[in-house]
Amino acid sequence: MCLSIPSRVTDIDENNNATVETLGVLRKVSLDLIDEEVRVGEYVLIHVGFAMSKIDEQEAKESLALYEEIAAKMKDGTIDEEEGDMGLADRLH
Repeated sequence: MCLSIPSRVTDIDENNNATVETLGVLRKVSLDLIDEEVRVGEYVLIHVGFAMSKIDEQEAKESLALYEEIAAKMKDGTIDEEEGDMGLADRLH
């Protein structure tokens, strides 16, 4: 199973690579697989270094809220640590 967390585009360079922010982490991804224009401030779903599709801002924010809720439950022990937190618990303040 693949899990793709919505990421907000913070910058796009001349080579069609974007800097995206995912739960406070910045990373570079290629926009070459998306067949529509992507702008700074929009959200994309990424997989192994490539943005695969754009995602509506409202849907992205709802998904991020769910990920943060899951991470909080992992951090407070509501969800067992052995179920795996994918590093999300460490991203919460």
